[in-house]
Amino acid sequence: MAYKIHILPRWLVFLLDLFLVCFCLFLSRMLKLNFDWPKVDAGLRITMLVVLVFNSVLFYLFKSYAGIIRYTNLEDAQRLVMVNAIASFFYLVLNTFVTSFRYGNFFTLQIVTINFLISTFVIISYRLAVRYCFNFYKSLSRGDKLLKKKVVVYDTSADGQHIQKVLNSLPNGDMLVVAYLDDSFNTSGKLLEGLPIYSTNENSIIKLRNEGVELLILASKQIEKTKLNDLVDNCLAHGIRIQQVPAMRDWLNGRLDTQQLQDIKIEDLLEREVIKIHNEAIYTELKGKRILVTGAAGSIGSELVRQLLQYRPSLIILCDKAETPMHDFYLEIQDKYKNAIVKAYLGDICDRQRMEHLFEVYNPQIVFHAAAYKHVPLMEDNPSIAVLNNVLGTKILAELAVMNDVEKFVMISTDKAVNPTNVMGASKRIAEIFTQSFYRNLTTDQKSEGHSPTKFVTTRFGNVLGSNGSVIPRFKMQLEKGGPLTVTHPEITRFFMTIPEACLLVIEAGVMGQGGEIFIFDMGKPVKISDLARKVIKLAGKEPDVDIKIIYTGLRPGEKLFEELLGTSENARPTYHDKIMIADVHQYDFAKVEKSIDKLIKCARQHYTLETVHLMKELVPEFVSNNIAYEKVNDGSRKS
Repeated sequence: MAYKIHILPRWLVFLLDLFLVCFCLFLSRMLKLNFDWPKVDAGLRITMLVVLVFNSVLFYLFKSYAGIIRYTNLEDAQRLVMVNAIASFFYLVLNTFVTSFRYGNFFTLQIVTINFLISTFVIISYRLAVRYCFNFYKSLSRGDKLLKKKVVVYDTSADGQHIQKVLNSLPNGDMLVVAYLDDSFNTSGKLLEGLPIYSTNENSIIKLRNEGVELLILASKQIEKTKLNDLVDNCLAHGIRIQQVPAMRDWLNGRLDTQQLQDIKIEDLLEREVIKIHNEAIYTELKGKRILVTGAAGSIGSELVRQLLQYRPSLIILCDKAETPMHDFYLEIQDKYKNAIVKAYLGDICDRQRMEHLFEVYNPQIVFHAAAYKHVPLMEDNPSIAVLNNVLGTKILAELAVMNDVEKFVMISTDKAVNPTNVMGASKRIAEIFTQSFYRNLTTDQKSEGHSPTKFVTTRFGNVLGSNGSVIPRFKMQLEKGGPLTVTHPEITRFFMTIPEACLLVIEAGVMGQGGEIFIFDMGKPVKISDLARKVIKLAGKEPDVDIKIIYTGLRPGEKLFEELLGTSENARPTYHDKIMIADVHQYDFAKVEKSIDKLIKCARQHYTLETVHLMKELVPEFVSNNIAYEKVNDGSRKS
C-alpha cells in the first residue's frame, strides 16, 4: 500500500486556525459565564469579528499557517504561542480602551487567560495529532517495522535528535532508530522523544545487541578519542557495526540518505586529541619570510606547505623532482590559497648546480628539508641511492644554506634513525650526524668572527597516518580486493601520528630550536599492526580470519619489530611543549665526519653495495642490519 498524502492547502489551514481561535474564545466565555447564554451572547458578534480580523493579520504576518502540519516541530509551536500571546495582549489593551468609554467589557482578564490556554492547547494539539496520524499511516504503508535494521544513535544533542528524525522519516529507509547512546548529563536510563537512552558501557552494548541492534551511528565527530576507541572496541566485540554521518555540507541536495553513511575510519581511532599551539613566536619568525620546502609534493612536505601558508610568509618555494605530484599540488595551492605567493621549482636535491640556482634566484631565509627516500625495502636493495639522496642531498642543501646565510635549516628525520637496523634508517642517522657536527663546527668558526651561523635543527618522529606507502592505505587496498591482509609479524608494533599533527610539531620545534638540537615527539602508545589489521576488517563489517584472512609474511630485510625514538646511549630533556623533547645524542668531530662522509659518497657514486653498507656501519656503529645479505658487514668483514 503506497502512501501519497498531499499537503493541505495553506488557505485551508488558515481558515481552520481562524475557526479554532473563534471556537476557543466562545468556549472561554461559556466557561467563565457558567454557560449563561444571555450573558455569553451579549456582544458575542462584535467580539468574534475583532478576533477574526486581528488573528487574520497575525496569522498572515507570522505565517503560522505556512508550515507543513505533518512536520510540526518546536519552532512551529513557539510561533503559535507567540501569536496567541500577542493576541491576548491586544484583547486586554482593547478592552481597557473600550471600558474607559463604557462601551462594555468584552475581554475580561479571566476570559483572555482562559482563552490563551485553551486556544494554545487546541491549535498545537491538532497539529501534533495530524503529525502522529501521518507517521502512523506512513509506518503501516512501509510494512512491518521488524523488517528494518535496528540502529542506535550516539549523542543526545541537537545533532543526534536531528539524525534520528531524518532516519526514521526517510520514505524508503531501511533503518529504524530504537535508542540513543550517551553518557552526558546523567541521561542514561531516561527517555528522549520516546526512545530510551543507554550509557556507553559494555553492559549497555550487550543489552542493545540482545535486542537486535545491528548498527551504531555517530551523529557527531566531536568525541574524545579515548571514549571513541572504547566505544568502538565494545561495539565491534559484540557484533555491532559503527558508521558516522557525513558533514551536512556533503549531504546530497541538502538531504541525508542511508547510502551516505560512512564506515568509521581507522585513522579516526588512531588520531589523538588535537594539539593546541599558541606560540606567537611562530608567527613572528615566519611572517614575511622566504621559505624553502624540499620534498614539497610528498605527504609531509605538502602538509608543511599548507600549514606554513597560515603564517603569511612572503614566498614559499616548492622543491621536488616528481613532476606530476608537484603539478597537482601546485594547482591545489593556487586554487585554495589565491593570495599566497608560491613558486614551484623542479629539481633534484642531489644536483648541486640546480640547487645553487635555486638559492641564487630565491634566496630562502628558512629551509624545511623533507625530501628523502623512506621506503625500507627499496633502500635495502639500493643502499647507494639511499646514501646519495638522503646523505648527499642533505649535505648539499646544508652547505648551500650556510653559503647563502639561511637563518634556520630544519631537517625532518625518522625514528628509524635510532639504533638503525636498515639502510634507510642508517642513512638518515648519518644525515643527522652531518648537520649536527657541521653546525658545531660553524659555531666555533663563525661566532669567533662575529657572524651568526645558520641554525640547524633536526626533528624525529615515527609513522604518519595516510602517508604515501604507509600500512593503512595498503590495508584498505587489500580489503577492497577481498583480502588477504598481509602483516609481516604477529608482534610488530609501530608509533602513529597524523600528518597535520607531525607537521605542526615540526614547525613548532623548528621555531623553538636554537641550533644543534634533535627534537623528538611524543608519539603516544605503540600500536600492534596485527591488531590494527583486525580492527580495519571489523570496521568494514567483516570478520577477521573468516571473511578476510590475515597472512603473516615474515619481517622484511632491515625491518624492526619495535621502533624507538631514543638510542641506548641517548637521553631526553623536556621543553616548554609537553609533546616535544630534546634528545641528548653523541657529539661527533666534524673533520672526521666530513672525511668519512665524502668517502661514503664517493663509494655510493660507484654503486658498490656491500662497500657502501660497510662505510655506513663505520659512521654509525650502532647500525646492525637485519638483512641477511649484509651479515658480513655486521661481522666486520668487507667486500666491494
